[in-house]
Amino acid sequence: MKNVTAIICAYNEIQRIEEVLSAVAVNGVFEEIVVVDDGSTDETWGIIQTFTRICGLTAVRLQENKGKGNAMAIGVEHAHGEILVFWDADLVGSREAHFLQLIEPILNGDADMVLGQADDTLVPYGVNVFRSLAGQRSLRKKDILPILEDMKTSKFGVEVLINLTFDSLGKRVKLVKLEDLNHPTKFEKTGRIQAIKEFANEGHHIAYTYISNLSLVVKATSKQFAKLMLRE
Repeated sequence: MKNVTAIICAYNEIQRIEEVLSAVAVNGVFEEIVVVDDGSTDETWGIIQTFTRICGLTAVRLQENKGKGNAMAIGVEHAHGEILVFWDADLVGSREAHFLQLIEPILNGDADMVLGQADDTLVPYGVNVFRSLAGQRSLRKKDILPILEDMKTSKFGVEVLINLTFDSLGKRVKLVKLEDLNHPTKFEKTGRIQAIKEFANEGHHIAYTYISNLSLVVKATSKQFAKLMLRE
């Protein structure tokens, strides 16, 4: 699709990134694909280079791992599309229908941001309170440009930062369920102790993002309250 860019950020995803890049590259959904290697120490970059030669995607290699928020912001800076689709590098079962679920509501004017949650995760979709933190999301580039510098220091709090920004502005956000898409858990990707450490680290970044953006929290809460009042 014209003016639609896929942004994929990867850190040590040697086991799954080939499947993800294949799924994104084989269809005509994206006019542009930007892949950011966030300082990987395995062979992730080699696979990205191979796809760059074959598919002509834009590849960016960061020498130092500075976190997801920074990698996403760098991806945005290299993107030319009006609509951006962020897609995690460790997903299993990605297909064209999933991408369209994220893009079409934006194109049709039904939403300003679409969040896509894999239905095959550690926590079942119906009771997953973390759906709004999904890495799979679409939005317009112009809406995210004002917070790029803040994204660069947000690390794993980046989804919270984006959500707070959109909610504080009264933007329309839509949640969609991505059927038959699997997001491997940290326990599947690494050992139990390391997985617990990573969960704790991410939780710290998320909490810090909320605390350091209290003004956005207040604005977002006010907007949500106003919407509830209008429904009464």
